[in-house]
Amino acid sequence: MELEIDLSTRPEVTPFFDPQSNTISYVVREPGGPACAIIDPVMEFDPAAGRLTYDSADQMIAFIREHGLRLDWIIETHVHADHLSGAPYIQEQLGGKIGIGEHVQEVQDVFGKIFNEGTEFQRDGSQFDKLFSDGDSYTVGGMVGHALHTPGHTPACMVHVIGDACFVGDTLFMPDGGSARADFPGGDAGQLYDSIQRVLSLPDATRLFICHDYGPGGRAISWETTVAAQKAENIHVGGGKTREEFVAFRTARDAELKVPSLILPSLQVNMRAGDVPEDEDGNMVLKMPLNKL
Repeated sequence: MELEIDLSTRPEVTPFFDPQSNTISYVVREPGGPACAIIDPVMEFDPAAGRLTYDSADQMIAFIREHGLRLDWIIETHVHADHLSGAPYIQEQLGGKIGIGEHVQEVQDVFGKIFNEGTEFQRDGSQFDKLFSDGDSYTVGGMVGHALHTPGHTPACMVHVIGDACFVGDTLFMPDGGSARADFPGGDAGQLYDSIQRVLSLPDATRLFICHDYGPGGRAISWETTVAAQKAENIHVGGGKTREEFVAFRTARDAELKVPSLILPSLQVNMRAGDVPEDEDGNMVLKMPLNKL
């Protein structure tokens, strides 16, 4: 599917960095207008204390209120395994629709079994306000957004293109960071390579905004690059690396990686669109399945 990119529309993009998970969330504002969207909001979790906090979400809420903006969308690029979503907390205060890729149903089915969820846990994506299909468009005020299915890291990964800005989730990192792992359930290194090539087929000037940065080599945290820079410099896929080379490298690399420290709480919450599961008395609870991952 060919995507008509409107490079003449340049959204105002404001990043918010969460140091616990090295996540960058974004407020995406239409130029000169009041409408905005949020990409990949964070809710902080202290596993030792079992405590949820909302510092990052509160910063985004304060920014939107301070600038008199209207929140149209809260978009999750995928079911994150390394941080908990702040989407419901933000929606309660500012409104907006929560959207994710339609393949979230596959993620819900897999992890519904791992967490031994009962029949009350719906595996149809109905916890979200909108399930995007590949090629779907939507509006943020006068801007048009496009959702592209980019599986490989997870089955539900989607890249969102709004004007000249592309929000790649975990599909790509900064050029010196490479690419996301592909060894989670439903992940596939070959699919990830194909998805990355789809992103890199966008116009060279397209701005790419990444979801995580770890400051390789001790450099300052960064979050914005371009298609041209990724094609030329990305250490995993740049310079014309073949699919076979990437799959071999990614498979070997993933075998050395540790499981993310917040994967168990993150998946339970994020597959529910950010809602924390509750027991029969209405207390928020999380499960700790053993030897399942």
